[in-house]
Amino acid sequence: METGWQHLLDTPQLLALAAALGWASGIRLYLVVFLTGLAGAMGWIDLPHGLRLLQHPGVLAASGFMCFVEFFADKIPLVDTLWDTVHTLIRIPAGAALAAGALGADGPTITVIAALLGGSLAATSHTAKMTTRAAVNTSPEPFSNIAVSLFEDGFVVFMLWLSATHPALFALALLLTLAVAVLLMVVLFKFLRAVVRRLAQFFAGQGSPEGS
Repeated sequence: METGWQHLLDTPQLLALAAALGWASGIRLYLVVFLTGLAGAMGWIDLPHGLRLLQHPGVLAASGFMCFVEFFADKIPLVDTLWDTVHTLIRIPAGAALAAGALGADGPTITVIAALLGGSLAATSHTAKMTTRAAVNTSPEPFSNIAVSLFEDGFVVFMLWLSATHPALFALALLLTLAVAVLLMVVLFKFLRAVVRRLAQFFAGQGSPEGS
């Protein structure tokens, strides 16, 4: 007999799950992997076949450890910028892979579409996060950085829960969140430009991203 969230994995929930995993990966990849795997391991949700690897004890241990590290790294000014810079090459493809894993059982065409959707959502949320953090890090005190980071932690958990329980509300919340993300990137464009410049310097081997 199905228990917990297992009965929720119909088509709307799967679509919402794929979108949530893609979007949230751009902000808290390891938290997403750990919570998704934990939900499957605890029987709270019957994970799609493409995501069942996440509930393996080894994956749970690794993602849990990285989640712990990221929790603190994300709350230290400049360290969070370096962390985000390095994870530019990780979060976006991971978001694509997780979204594809959620819908991959429906065929290769859906897998490709889900990967494109997940990667795009991850890229949007990751860019908005880096832009916002670049602006917040101009403040000399660390408390605003910690507050923003804690908000991101809670918001990611909330959006994952909403996608599993109320997919229609999640869709509305995601659209609003994406609109706010685009607005932030437009308003804080000069900080985004600085981030892009530092990324180019970093990947060219010219120094760390916290340099000016």
